[in-house]
Amino acid sequence: MTATGIISALIIGLIIGALGRLVVPGRQNIPIWLTMLIGVAAALLGSVIARAAGVAATSGVDWIELFIQVVLAAIGVALVVGVGGRRGVSRY
Repeated sequence: MTATGIISALIIGLIIGALGRLVVPGRQNIPIWLTMLIGVAAALLGSVIARAAGVAATSGVDWIELFIQVVLAAIGVALVVGVGGRRGVSRY
């Protein structure tokens, strides 16, 4: 993978992760690097799912693939926030 490909994946991952954070209600206290990591993973997994379902090859913008990626990012953000929220300091 070239440097341009890595930079593109990080930018797309940040956008997909940010969209996933917007979908999840409430405040998410996760760092930007974790949002980017979730976004990159969701983008890759979403592309695989879209190709397997036969909806990745469309003319123009792949709205179905983008929808799948954002839903996966939202699920990833919700899981990370849920797991991280349980590790909070006890108030007693």
